[in-house]
Amino acid sequence: MTKTQIRNFCIIAHIDHGKSTLADRFLEITETIKPRDFRDQVLDDMDLERERGITIKSHPVQMQYRNKDGQDYTLYLIDTPGHVDFSYEVSRSLSACEGAILLVDAAQGVQAQTVANFYLALDAGLEIIPVLNKGDLPNADPDRCLRQLKDLAGFKEEEVLRISAKSGDGVAELLEYVVGRVPPPSGRSDQALQALIFDSHYNTFRGVIIYIRLFAGKLSRGDKVLLMNSERGYEVQEAGVFRPEMEAVEGLSAGEVGYIIANIKEPADVLIGDTLTTAAHPCSEPLSGFKELRPMVFSGLYPINSADYEDMKTALIKLRLNDPSFVYQPENSQALGFGFRCGFLGLLHMDIVNERLQREYGINLVMTTPSVVYQVSTTDGREMILDNPVLLPERNRITEVREPFIRAFIITPNDHIGAIMQIVQDRRGECIATESLGVKSVILTFELPLNEVVIDFYDLIKSVTHGYGSLDYEYIGYRPSSLVKLEILLNAEVVDAFSSLVHHTKARSRGLKMVERLKAVIPRQMFKIAVQASADGQVIARETIKPFRKDVTAKLYGGDRTRKDKLLKKQKAGKKKMKMVGQVQVPQKAFIEVLKLG
Repeated sequence: MTKTQIRNFCIIAHIDHGKSTLADRFLEITETIKPRDFRDQVLDDMDLERERGITIKSHPVQMQYRNKDGQDYTLYLIDTPGHVDFSYEVSRSLSACEGAILLVDAAQGVQAQTVANFYLALDAGLEIIPVLNKGDLPNADPDRCLRQLKDLAGFKEEEVLRISAKSGDGVAELLEYVVGRVPPPSGRSDQALQALIFDSHYNTFRGVIIYIRLFAGKLSRGDKVLLMNSERGYEVQEAGVFRPEMEAVEGLSAGEVGYIIANIKEPADVLIGDTLTTAAHPCSEPLSGFKELRPMVFSGLYPINSADYEDMKTALIKLRLNDPSFVYQPENSQALGFGFRCGFLGLLHMDIVNERLQREYGINLVMTTPSVVYQVSTTDGREMILDNPVLLPERNRITEVREPFIRAFIITPNDHIGAIMQIVQDRRGECIATESLGVKSVILTFELPLNEVVIDFYDLIKSVTHGYGSLDYEYIGYRPSSLVKLEILLNAEVVDAFSSLVHHTKARSRGLKMVERLKAVIPRQMFKIAVQASADGQVIARETIKPFRKDVTAKLYGGDRTRKDKLLKKQKAGKKKMKMVGQVQVPQKAFIEVLKLG
C-alpha cells in the first residue's frame, strides 16, 4: 500500500449528533467488524461511554476500503468526543489527521461545540467535509441547517452531504467523498523517523502502550527508539494497528497511525505530544505537539478508607497517562485525612474521573466542593496562585483577589433568550454580543466568572431551553472581584473541606443553605452541635442539632425536689464535658449534599 492510498480523517460534532453511529456504519461497509462481533458504539469500549451514550476517549481504527473504481485504500479513522470538557481529546485527534467530517444533526442544527470543533479543524489546516445527519427524522429541518452552515463557514448547498448514519443512507457515498477530498499524508518513509505521540494507556502486563502517528520514516519490531522530551531510549517489542482491537504488524511507515509496545514500565516517562524518533538517526527537531491546557476546576479527592491512599496514588498516575488534561497533587485535610487536590477541564470531566477511579481501580472516594484558581495580592507585595480556599490569607493581609472569567457562547432558539439572560445576570454575567444563526436561533455571547459556571450552569441552560440550548466557552483572563471566604464550623471547629470563596453578595444566602442542609444530614449526638457559617470570620448563619435526651429522673420514685435537681445538674455537667471532648463525625453523605447545592 503506497502513501497515496492512505487517508487519515476524524469525525467532529456536538454531543449526541451521531459520531459513534456513523463510525459503526463505516466499520460495517468496510467489513472491519464481522457481523457476529458487531454491537452498537463499537469504538466506545468503556462502560461509562456506553451507559451515558457519550464518547469520552478518542478511538483510532484502521479500515480497508475499495472504492467504486476498484482502487484499494487504507483509511485511518479517529472517533472524537463532543462535549466541551473533552475538547482536548479532539485537538489531539486533529493533529493526527488531514481531514475532518463535520457532522450536524438535521433536527438540532449547528450547536456550540459544532462551532468550536469547526474552528479547531480550521486552525489545524484540515480539509473539512460538512455532513447533515438524521435527515430521516420527522422533526428534521435540513433547510435551516444548510442556512446555519452557510452562516458559519460559507458552505454551499452542493458541498453538504445528506446521510442517515442509523439506516446507512448516503454513508457509502460519504466514504467515496472522503477518499476524493481528503489529501494523502505528506512525509517520506526514507527520512528520519518522526512520530507524534497522541495518546497512550497502561497495561498491567505490557507496560505503557503508545499511540503514534508517523509523519516521516518507518518503524518495526526491534528498532531502538528515543522519546525526545525525556531522552529515554527503548527497544520496540511490538508495533501494530487498531482493527479496532490491537493487531501486531511487521512495521509502520510514514502516514500511518498505530501503536508500539516498548517495555516502558514508568508512566511518567511518556508525555502526550512528545516526538518519537530512532536513537541511531534521530530527526532534526521535534513536532509541535499540543497546546498545554490548564485545568479550570479543582476539587479534593480523598479515599474513604485511608489504607487505600497508596493504591489511589498509583491509580492517578495511570489515569493521567490516559488523560493528560487531568492534574493532581497531594494534600491533607483535617476532616478527611490524606488525599489529592485534582484539576479538571470541567464538571463532566470531574464526574468521569471520579467514576473511573471507583470502577476501574475499586477506590471509594469523597469529593469536596469544586472551586477554581484565584490570584491573590498581599500587603507584603506577594502574588499567590490559590486553588484551595483553605489557604486564603487573613482579610487584613489581602490587597486584591482576582478570579478567572470566561467568554461563554450559548446557542438557543429565539423563544428562550429572556430566560437565559436572567440566568446569566443571576450569575454575575454580562451580555456582550448577539448574532443570528438562521431564522430561529441566535448565538449569545456573555462574559462571566468561571466560578459561577462550574456547578450547574450547563444543566440550567439545558433545562430552560428544553434541551435545545448548547454551551461552549473560552478562558479570557483574571479580573478583580469582591470575594469572601465562606467557612463551616461545627461546635466552633472549622471543617476545611466545606470552605469556599464566594462573592460577598451571595455569602449569606449560600451560608444559610449550607447550614440547613448539614443540619438535616449530620446525625444527632448525646451533646448539642452548633452548625455555623462564617464569612471572613463573622458568623452569618446558624442552626443547632439538638442532642439525644436521656431521662435520668425516671428511676426516682419518691423524695423531695432536691433529688431530681441533683441528678439533672450531674447530667448537665456530663454533657458539657462531652461537648468539650466529643468529636463530630461528618458522614460522606454530608459532603455529597453540599456538593449538590450549586
